[in-house]
Amino acid sequence: MTANATDNNAAATRHPAASPADAPTIARFPDFPPRDDMMNSIHIHDYGYQPALRLHLGNPDTTIVLGEVPIAWDIPRRRAGVRIPDLLAALDVCTDQILNRMGYAIHQVGKPPDFVLEVASDTTSRQDEAVRRRDYAAFGVMEYWLFDPDWGQRYETGLIGWSLVNGRYELITIHEYAPGMYYGYSVVLELYVCWEHGRLRWYNPVARRYLRTYDEEQDNGIAVEAQRDEEHSGRIVAEAQRDEERSGRIAAEAELQRLRAELACRRAAAGP
Repeated sequence: MTANATDNNAAATRHPAASPADAPTIARFPDFPPRDDMMNSIHIHDYGYQPALRLHLGNPDTTIVLGEVPIAWDIPRRRAGVRIPDLLAALDVCTDQILNRMGYAIHQVGKPPDFVLEVASDTTSRQDEAVRRRDYAAFGVMEYWLFDPDWGQRYETGLIGWSLVNGRYELITIHEYAPGMYYGYSVVLELYVCWEHGRLRWYNPVARRYLRTYDEEQDNGIAVEAQRDEEHSGRIVAEAQRDEERSGRIAAEAELQRLRAELACRRAAAGP
């Protein structure tokens, strides 16, 4: 075989380099216009509840907590059949799969979200109690919650929760534990969902504390740092005090040795 024949044969069996057009593509949800109110920013994002809930639920590789993620049975071509909740949580899922598709396709994920919450707004609240409740029940979402910061202005009450039982939503009991303070228990999140004077909060009954907001985490960090500085300063002061005491003992020992030497000299001078 000649050199040219060898080169030609190698060229024929060599695989061509992959181009961007040849790379496998992942079907994604289409872009949807952003909502035209600030309710999510005010009551969810500004407090940093998404990372707080993720930290509480744990298992970051299989737990997702996000806001305004479109949900549908399959990846849609248009808006029909899509719901975009203000907050959703899903356990035991492949988070990368959801993030790569820019949406929650139930058939691809293999299960519906476990928890959905809508915050009342002038543009969407009229559909939240009936239409969206029907759709989330059909999707199989285990818990559906509504939060109205202006108690009863947009929803029937300020805090409403439903749990899916045999394919139908049943109301979750909401308790009033102080004037202007209400709560209901989320089995999915293992948290109390709270309405407190128009503010959405989350209470952990096991840890016996609220999930911390961004500001509370920062304040806690500042307090911890201040306590650490105070402890460090205390150690420095204690060490300085020990050094001072040590110096005092050394000086006292030196003085004692001097007095003993002086006394010995006097005795020697006095003779026998």
